[in-house]
Amino acid sequence: MRMPNKTAGFTLLEVLVATLIMGIAVSGVMSGIAGAARNAARLTDFDRATLLAKQKMDELLMDRAAARNQRIEGAFAPVTSSASTSSGWVQSGWTATVSPFEAVPGAGNGFWAVDRVALEVWWVTQDQARHSFSLEGFRRNVLQPGDRRF
Repeated sequence: MRMPNKTAGFTLLEVLVATLIMGIAVSGVMSGIAGAARNAARLTDFDRATLLAKQKMDELLMDRAAARNQRIEGAFAPVTSSASTSSGWVQSGWTATVSPFEAVPGAGNGFWAVDRVALEVWWVTQDQARHSFSLEGFRRNVLQPGDRRF
C-alpha cells in the first residue's frame, strides 16, 4: 500500500497569506470602482448643466426684447426622471446679462449693434456644494433708447 503524501495541499499559514493578498487586491479594485462612479456622476452633472446652458443661451440669443444692462435670472425646473435623481441636484438656475458690445461710432437708436450675452449656469448638489460655469455669446440687435452710446 501506498502512504499518503503529507506535502500535498495548503497549510493554514499559506491560506491566511493568500486571503490577505486577495483582500488587499479586492479593496483596491473596490476603491477604483467607487472613484469611477463618483466621476461618472460628476460628468453627468456637467453634461446636464451643459445641455441646460445651451438651451438657455439659445433662448437669450433669440429674445431680442431681453432687457439690456440688467441682470436677468431664473431657475431651471427640477428634473424628475429616475435616471437623473442619482446625481442629486437640490436646485439649479442661471444668471445672464445682455449688454451692447459694439456698434458703428456715433450710432444711435435704431442702428444695428452687436450684443454680448453673458450666461452663468449654477447648480447645488445634495452635499450643499455649489458648482457653476459661464458662457458668452454674441448676437445682432437694434439699439434702443437708454442703451450705452458708442
